[in-house]
Amino acid sequence: MGVFTNKERNKNLREQILKYHISSVMTDDERAALLGLPEGCRIRENAKIISSENLKCGKYVWIGEGAILDASGGLEIGDHTTIGSYVLVWSHDSHLANVSLNNVISSPLIQRKPTKIGKGCFIAGHSVIYSGVTIGNKTVVLPMSVITRDIPGNCIIAGAPARKLRDLSDEEIREEVERTLTANSQQRTIQKP
Repeated sequence: MGVFTNKERNKNLREQILKYHISSVMTDDERAALLGLPEGCRIRENAKIISSENLKCGKYVWIGEGAILDASGGLEIGDHTTIGSYVLVWSHDSHLANVSLNNVISSPLIQRKPTKIGKGCFIAGHSVIYSGVTIGNKTVVLPMSVITRDIPGNCIIAGAPARKLRDLSDEEIREEVERTLTANSQQRTIQKP
């Protein structure tokens, strides 16, 4: 009696599993190309995209080690966004299948809702984003936050559940970019022999 079955679902899953095994010896940009992510994207080892066919990913997205991106209900990530290490992004919820004792493959009780993360966002490690949530452009999510509802853009959020700590203006971003570039330039000058 064979352990492997030729069910269509299992064939598709096996192909995905093999692709992830092969990618374990690749660099983050090679892995992104293998997984069909756009220009400039990088994905670290042990990160996983569930239902990648439902992922709409922007350019120059960085996905950290061990992150799980569930696109089964639809997932959109804007350009220049970082998804930190071990971040969990969900677009489905299956708790009804469990509590009703109907936890079967493709249960009709699974609820799928599109999740959207805007452009220029930074989602720090170990944060969780619930299904159906929209995060606006240029949002900074501090570590270990749990995002349970929509978040407007241009702000810093934190907590479990997450709440807005303060707004983040374009002028403040420009000023911080200038300070950082100047400091980095000075540091490189000091390090030259």
